[in-house]
Amino acid sequence: MKFKSTKGVLIEAIQTVEGAVASKTTLPILSNVLIEAQKDKLLFNATDLDIGIIYSIKAEIIEEGSITIPAKRFADIVKELPEGEVVITVRKNYNMIIDCGTCSFRLIGLPKEEYPTIPKFSNKENIILNQSLLKKLIKRVSFAMSRDETRYVLNGTLFVFKNKLLRLVSTDGRRLALTECTIPIEIEKKEIIVPIKTINELNKILKDEGSVKINFSDNQVAFELNGTTIVSRLIEGEFPNYEQVIPKEKVKEKAKEKGERINIEKERILSAIKRASLFTSQDSQSIKFDVFKNKLVISKMTPDIGEVKEEINMDYKGKELTVGFNPSYLLDVLKITQNENIDFELSDAEKPGIFREELGEELGSYIYVVLPMQLA
Repeated sequence: MKFKSTKGVLIEAIQTVEGAVASKTTLPILSNVLIEAQKDKLLFNATDLDIGIIYSIKAEIIEEGSITIPAKRFADIVKELPEGEVVITVRKNYNMIIDCGTCSFRLIGLPKEEYPTIPKFSNKENIILNQSLLKKLIKRVSFAMSRDETRYVLNGTLFVFKNKLLRLVSTDGRRLALTECTIPIEIEKKEIIVPIKTINELNKILKDEGSVKINFSDNQVAFELNGTTIVSRLIEGEFPNYEQVIPKEKVKEKAKEKGERINIEKERILSAIKRASLFTSQDSQSIKFDVFKNKLVISKMTPDIGEVKEEINMDYKGKELTVGFNPSYLLDVLKITQNENIDFELSDAEKPGIFREELGEELGSYIYVVLPMQLA
């Protein structure tokens, strides 16, 4: 095998696939990346058996072939190469020679036959979406996924396809983010849970233009975009009944009639929450919301640290109440909401707070539910 490329192209290739390289594994081969030279293109393949990434680039192929090499070592070498043309040759006993300018490296690899095969899809069942749309939908919910590995079914995002509706839902049990929009193609109802690692890789490579093809199989999904294919196992199990924690339309309208909806300038409340969060500690994480007629007081008092209090004028006609929230859960949603003013429904100190945002026909709607915390 022999091919020519550039430092920049090789860096982009290895950075695209390295998210699927296994960092801790009992199979050393999974720490490698498979490089294949075919006709006029290079294929970089990486997998940890749960997720696989294939990246295809144009290159000057002098001799076809394949090899697997340690991914991290190869990435470190490429980053330190001087600028200019890179010539890579694979010799006997899977010795890879990397030549660039006056420097040369020899890296020992393994044959392709020892590397796991990344599944291919028949394309029988697929859907094509705009990358920009999927990128925005994922951004709205992905932060609410659970990182607790004991709650395996929550370690991902639920995708619900139904007719011409696409809905994404994430929850960690203390908050829930849901977004939905219409899509241009009608699809039979399908629900899949895409793992957190796959969602994170999609977040990295989705762009603001172009399309993404989503292929389905019984227990796997593949995303094809920008010369990259991400193949992922799906999380098996039943996602919690998220619909029961979201107030129905009648409750929503009732809250509006009662005036139990705070309408407030986003940047104003965002800044106030940031300031109050400065006084939180590991043992005292909640901040206090005192809700009065047309006034919100955000405060935090922590023994041995100090106290902060801030008043904000707002539009509110509901009953007065006091409620505690984890500021991080509020900041996460406020950072991604798009409207200048936000609607925050509060009906009781023991009930969840609810953010709603309507973003028009193309971008759909957004709901964020956050559980209150006990005040110290």
